Amino acid sequence: MKIAVCVKIIKGDINPFDASALECALRLSDDVTVISMCPPSSKDALLALTRLGAKVILLSDAIYAGSDTLATSHILSSALSKIDYDLIICGRQTVDGDTAQVGPCLSAMLGIPVITNVMEMPVISDKVKCKTRMGEEEASLPCLITVERIAELRFPSIRSKVGEVSIWDNSVVGADKEKCGLSGSPTRVLKVFESEDKMRRCRFIEKEELIPLIKKLSEEKAEKEEIKEAEIKMPKIYAVGKEVLPVAKKLSDNVVEIGKKDAKEIAEYLKAENAEVVLWNADLWGRRTAPIVSAMLRTGLCADCTNLETDGEKLYMYRPAMSGDVYAKIECRTLPQMATVRCETKSADIVVSFGKGAKNSLDEVKILAESLGAEMAASRGLVDTGKAPYEHQVGLTGKKVSPKVYVALGISGAAHHTVGYEGAKYVIAVNNDKDARIFDYADFGVVCDIEEIVGLF
Repeated sequence: MKIAVCVKIIKGDINPFDASALECALRLSDDVTVISMCPPSSKDALLALTRLGAKVILLSDAIYAGSDTLATSHILSSALSKIDYDLIICGRQTVDGDTAQVGPCLSAMLGIPVITNVMEMPVISDKVKCKTRMGEEEASLPCLITVERIAELRFPSIRSKVGEVSIWDNSVVGADKEKCGLSGSPTRVLKVFESEDKMRRCRFIEKEELIPLIKKLSEEKAEKEEIKEAEIKMPKIYAVGKEVLPVAKKLSDNVVEIGKKDAKEIAEYLKAENAEVVLWNADLWGRRTAPIVSAMLRTGLCADCTNLETDGEKLYMYRPAMSGDVYAKIECRTLPQMATVRCETKSADIVVSFGKGAKNSLDEVKILAESLGAEMAASRGLVDTGKAPYEHQVGLTGKKVSPKVYVALGISGAAHHTVGYEGAKYVIAVNNDKDARIFDYADFGVVCDIEEIVGLF
């Protein structure tokens, strides 16, 4: 079986989701081709992948600079049409852009089915069968799948030799120049600014206060976040699904709800309606379907928006990037203007999350969580040790949670973790290092060993 893997090199390293995709491909086939669109300076990082037995193609041309997800997908699809493949594997998303759009966009441009958020190694016969975050799914070959961080990329053997990286410029790729680069990108970043609102003012408490505090905070009445009403509203907005209706109604007095239908059916309807603004819920279905529709309509899509503004004509979209350390203000220069929006989601009242600092007390921590009726979660560091399942991982490379109370036990507080719980009403951190970063992103803190906490119940 011939497998193509799309990878991105970020600061000299392969994107971790793409590394997982490559490992999956290497386990499934001896005929693997890696395709990467990046500058020539990334060649050394790609050379290392040739030692794993993969053929590597570097797509590089000056006209590709500044490409957004739609333009990138067009370039990759043009290159993929030049090679034979039975299966394409992509990482779920990149850790710099976090949009998760390229895989679904690619599938639409290539006219093949897509399965996203694959959680285990796929089973392949005449079809591809996968366990995903949405359940069991299957698709006929050829198809494209996007994978979570379900496999660690192997190291090359000592005897492996460095191969060659084939460099393709656009004379080989044959992408439409009008659809490449900054000029061919329908979305444009207008402003980037540092995110400071995620930080919290931590008040340190005694360990004996912890359990009563968790129970007290979890019993507080949930407060819905108010969506700011636009002063000047859009003439009409199309909302895909009920979840995004409250957001749409703050921006327009004329909102048309569209059911969660097949992507082709939605695209045809929006085209017939000459829709100018379309909002989607940033759930798993929306993050899969919206990029497919954007590719069909050749329009821009801003992913995972946390705020929207309008002047009555343009929609201005705000979204986090770079692990949530910065926020970007983005506009879409084509119609319809589309965005997936973070909508209110159901979550447990209490989430107890444990990191490597709690690895010696996992059984006791689980009992604590059960006694509180809490949902279990974990840091990436603990998941990587095999002490917790990937389904529990919170953060950039895991899931996002928004409970009333998020309890972080033995977690240092790296940026890729804190971005996963920023929707929590209260955060309580327990760590034996009073200078741990986690305390800057917590409302309450306890400085002690985890063993001292589990002895309190």
